[in-house]
Parts: sequence; structure tokens; C-alpha cells
Amino acid sequence: MKIKIIAAIVIASSLFTYSCTDLDEELYDRVEDGDFGQTPGEIQALVGGAYSSLRGFGDAISNSYPTCEYVFFLNEVASDEATIPTRGTDWYDGGQYQDAQRHMWNADNRMILSSWRYCYTGIAKINSIIYQIDKSGLSDEAKAPIYAELKSIRAYYYYNLLDMFGNVPIVTNFEDQGLPSNSSRQEVYDFVESELLEALPLLPANKVYSKFTQSVAYSLLARLYLNSEAFVGVPRWVDCIEMCQKVTGYSLTTDYFASFLTENQTSSEIILAIPYDSAAGTVGNYLSSMSCHYLHRLTMSPTGDYQWSGNGICAQPGVYSTFEDVDKRKKAMLQGDQINMATGNVIVMDSGEPLTYTEEIVNFTNAKQNEGVRLHKYEMKAGEKWERDHDWVVIRYAEILMMQAECYVRLGSPGLAEPFIQQITSRAGTEMPAVIDLEFLDKELLREFIFEGKRRTDNIRFGTFFQPWWEKGTSDPTKAIFPIPASVLSTNTNLVQNPGYN
Repeated sequence: MKIKIIAAIVIASSLFTYSCTDLDEELYDRVEDGDFGQTPGEIQALVGGAYSSLRGFGDAISNSYPTCEYVFFLNEVASDEATIPTRGTDWYDGGQYQDAQRHMWNADNRMILSSWRYCYTGIAKINSIIYQIDKSGLSDEAKAPIYAELKSIRAYYYYNLLDMFGNVPIVTNFEDQGLPSNSSRQEVYDFVESELLEALPLLPANKVYSKFTQSVAYSLLARLYLNSEAFVGVPRWVDCIEMCQKVTGYSLTTDYFASFLTENQTSSEIILAIPYDSAAGTVGNYLSSMSCHYLHRLTMSPTGDYQWSGNGICAQPGVYSTFEDVDKRKKAMLQGDQINMATGNVIVMDSGEPLTYTEEIVNFTNAKQNEGVRLHKYEMKAGEKWERDHDWVVIRYAEILMMQAECYVRLGSPGLAEPFIQQITSRAGTEMPAVIDLEFLDKELLREFIFEGKRRTDNIRFGTFFQPWWEKGTSDPTKAIFPIPASVLSTNTNLVQNPGYN
């Protein structure tokens, strides 16, 4: 049997320094010409590699995990939602979090490189899988739905690049060894749209958990159109509504937190999630281990049967107060005294002070260990290890409702937004306002999607991203996108840095 060995290609180096090895998946760098990809199992293994790429990776260059370091961290800290204060000598890390908080990042920021590599490593993997499908013995008819699924996943990566970096290379040919040049943000926008529209008829019309279906594609197109004015200067509110109306088969869960339980795969609300199972060796899903205080394990069981916590990311001051006390979503944050389950008393920190999580952070660059309200959205329970087993929610039905409401308000018909907002506020236990306007929607998006990694994009679309907030002055419009990482520019001289960055 002839075996074709795929050589390492220059383009991988030019896009993300060099490729990583995904320890969770079999490496498919050897293609059996004409024979591999004949059986359903072989096809499933190939396509499964594309899905596993969504979990990200960590290596000597970057931690590129969408659920934690540093992709989630970057988008959250750049928004008005979360922060990572320096606590003594902890969490300084070269000032990368302080720079992100203050919108003073540059092209050397490690979080920015991590986000770039997350996307392009996934794209490279998908391109290699498409190549292998090309070389398989499948008929063109059999290949078509596989291509649609793979290209939809790739379009998701390019949507993230469009959002975060704007003017990026579009790379689709695994065999192309040339150094790519930037495509304009408009070209990337058009590419994402065309890839999803072309794939739609060939994607599954029914619900398939954690897979790219027609409803997932419609949801991503709705996101694209909702942010169209921010991305390329052309509002497409009507198109966003149309895509939302095509999403079918989903409904809000009765309990807001049902989508964030450890066993959340049965949620009626989740349109797309990234599955995790630590017993199967998945890695990267450890956000819940990064927020609470080092002694938080004592609050989980009398024996402290819980993973050590990193005492890092927390809510920015003012976020907790945005929620009414009756708002059930407020429980997505931990505030106040933390009780030792063995003694019934408030835990005492090494400083001798009580472990009481406060909303106020007095000194951002030298915060106390207990300052900052902590992330508590996903279920936390005794006996958990560092890697968690809940699936990471990417898209849920509440977003479909909120997108429609926002578009109707922007089109001058706030009355048409009421049925959508009523579903959201009723579940939260809050009152729907007499008038639904953009100011309310901005705050309601914060409350509904707290700590889901969406807030930076919402800030930009509403214009608040550029206004002063806690520990941040007025931001230049060029900060709407991040710089292309310096190490990427140094390996590819065909790339041009984004405006506003050296």
C-alpha cells in the first residue's frame, strides 16, 4: 500500500510560530492514498480531529485554551466584565493582564499570541483533514456533507479571527507552502459568510449535540450580521433576525443554571458546546480552578475534598451591583464570607483577615487576596479535580432571543422586542422594563451572559468599549481589534500589522 508522507509546511510556521501536538487525538500526518476514509469509523476519526481542535492546546509557546488561559482571559479582561488583578507577586506575569485591563496591550502580549494560535492551529488541522478527504476513495457525493461540516468549523475559527484581529490571512489549501498575506476585514467577513451559506444545505437539519448543524450555522450567521456594522460598517439587523428565526428545536431551560451543570449535555438550550471528559483525557477546561481563593477547597466539604484554586480572575468592581438581589443570575458570582465546612466559621487567610470576597478592589496592581467577586457560573462540587467535566457552552438559545430583541430595537421597533425579553427576564426573576432601549439591552446582555466570553464583542458593538471604566481610560478606536502577534510578523514578512500598532 502506497503511503504519502505530508511534509511540514512553511505556512504553519508563518501563521502560529509552529504547530502543536494534540495529545488527545491520533496524528493523521500519513495518508493512505485512495484507501483511507472508506469506512464510517475512519471518517468519524478524521472529522473528530476537527472537533477536538476546538478544545485548544497548551505548549511551550502558548496556552491556547478557549475555556481559560489565555483566549477566554483575553476577551474577558479586555471587556468591562472581568479582571485579573495583581495580588502581591501573584498574577503579574509580565504585566499582560494589567495591559489588557487598561487597553494598553502591544503585539508582544502572550494572551494575544495564544488567541491567534488557537484559531490558526485549528484551521491548519481542518485544512489537513480536508486534504485527506480529498485523497480518499469517497465519491464526490459522499464527500460533500463532510466538507460542509469541516468548512463550518473552519468558518467558526475565522469568525473569531474576524472579531479579534480583523485583517488576517485566509488559508484553505493544505499544500500551499507560500507565505500568506493579509486579507482585509471585509474579505474575511465575506469568506465567513460564504462558507456558512454554502455549507448550510448539506449540514444536518436536526439537532445533533456538540456538532455543526444548520441551527449552528444560522446562529453563527446571526452573530456575523449582528456585529456587521462594527466589523465592516454595514448594519444588517434584518438579516440577523432572519437567521435567528431559522434556528429551531431549542428552548430556554426552566433553571438558568441547567446549562452550566457538570452534566449539561441534556440542556434544551445549548445549540453548540465543546465536550469535555477528564477521564477520557481532555484538557484545558479548568477555569473553575482559577478564580477562587487558595483556601476555597475548605468551603466545598469538611475534608477540603476539592481542587486547589488559583485566586485569579474575578468580576470587575460594579458588575455584581448591576444585578438586582432578586435576579437568579446573580448566583453566577461568589461574594461575601466563605465558610469552613469543618468548623462553621469564616475561613481565615494567612494574613489573619477573614476570607470575604468583596466587590471592591482597592488597588488593582496590589490587590488583597480576598478582593474581587469570584466566577461561579459553572457547577462546582466536592471531589472535582483540576480538569472539569462540564461541556463548555459556545452558543445557547438565550442568545438567539437577545439578538432578535436588539435588532428590533435598533430598527426602531422596541415593542417587537418584548416577547423575547419577557422570556429572559421571567426566567431570571426580574421585571421587564416599560421601555426596552439599547441602554437596557447592554446591561441585560452583561447579566444574561456573564462570564461566557462574549462581553468584549458586545462592548464594541454598543460603543462602550472605547469609554472610560474601572482602571481604564478612553480607548482609541484602533483597539477594537488586537495586533497581529510580533512573533508571527517576524516569521512572515508578507503580513502587515494592524493600524495603530507598531
